[in-house]
Amino acid sequence: MTAASVHTPDKPSWDCLACGRPWPCDPAREALSSEMDRVRLAVFMWEALEEAVRDLPPTPFTEIVERFLAWTG
Repeated sequence: MTAASVHTPDKPSWDCLACGRPWPCDPAREALSSEMDRVRLAVFMWEALEEAVRDLPPTPFTEIVERFLAWTG
């Protein structure tokens, strides 16, 4: 079992099921980065961002981008 499979989002809160921090938490980021190349990771996280925007309360776009995408580059 990888950290990515343990550190998954609890929807609709998008907090990590394992540690309770906002997902993607640091362990999830590390695991996802090691499992995917940069392009695949960015696409995966963009899809997660789109889903999270529908679930989370209104949040400034810059915060959402920082949480879901900025770390992938």
